[in-house]
Amino acid sequence: MIRALVLFLLPFAAQAEVMRIATYNTELSRKGPALLLRDIGRDDPQVLAVVSVISAARPDIIALQGIDWDLEGAAIQALSQKLRNAGVDYGYFYAARPNAGLETPLDLDGDGRTQGPGDAQGWGQFTGQGGLAILSRYEIVTDEVLDFSELLWQDLPGAVLPFVDDHPFPSETAHKTQRLSSTAHWVVPIDTPFGRLDLMTFHAAPPVFDGPEDRNGLRNRDEIRFWSVLLNGDLGPVPKDPFVIAGDANLDPSRGEGHKQAIHTLLENPVVQDPLPTDPTGSTATVDWKATGEMRVDFVLPSRDLRVLDSGVLWPKEDAPLREYADQASRHRLVWVDVTLP
Repeated sequence: MIRALVLFLLPFAAQAEVMRIATYNTELSRKGPALLLRDIGRDDPQVLAVVSVISAARPDIIALQGIDWDLEGAAIQALSQKLRNAGVDYGYFYAARPNAGLETPLDLDGDGRTQGPGDAQGWGQFTGQGGLAILSRYEIVTDEVLDFSELLWQDLPGAVLPFVDDHPFPSETAHKTQRLSSTAHWVVPIDTPFGRLDLMTFHAAPPVFDGPEDRNGLRNRDEIRFWSVLLNGDLGPVPKDPFVIAGDANLDPSRGEGHKQAIHTLLENPVVQDPLPTDPTGSTATVDWKATGEMRVDFVLPSRDLRVLDSGVLWPKEDAPLREYADQASRHRLVWVDVTLP
């Protein structure tokens, strides 16, 4: 179900036709339904850290990952209120049910059991765990949102699904049921004062935590490839409006595991530009995982017909006013890009 709500319509200060667009994996997911809403109401330290990071960056439009979805949009509305109290007002939000935690009766992960979090359309202990949301100052045209979350993996042109000894892994039935998106793929039109903008967002599965069949690695590859396929016109009409791809690809272009060609193909697409945002130290890293160290996995990629004025990576450890939140904030960093429409 699609939920969108006008929260209020108070304008920000005029910014001379410059829009700041950001992505941020908040890691605000919890282990059960409604627990995130509870923690927002309790001023949980992690919630306050996320609010502080977003309010420091002050994006006009932000794509959020790792935030639990609920049917009424209560959690995202509560988070919006916290941001409003911190001086960052968003008049619109969009949140639809993700594939994360969406149950199936099948063994989709090949562990020989059913009803586990890996047997959902996307890994999750309950429907909506670790979903997506968009907050915007500008009107979100919900009636025209393109939600590709139901697209079957096998139906993506050029898809490569897992096989073991020439047999579909874990089964042919699983291949006929498995959706591509581990969380979601959305194209969300936004009517800005300067023209229509399409925000394209997703959160791909990590290319690890599997076996020699490479199920997660191949799915990550095709979740990233989705955008190249869409932009090349192989999934229908090519989007005509300026766009920004903003999300968590869970794949570094050079470090760690995964099919690197997928992210390189996207970054090198002739209709996409990569501003290469950096933090104050000059690093392009957007996450710091204990097992692998710093990597660049979160991206904000404007279309070539947008003019990029500035970009950056915001991380509490590198921002003096935010250092008190460094231990509570997400392991991911907020990535932002300033653009103007043609």
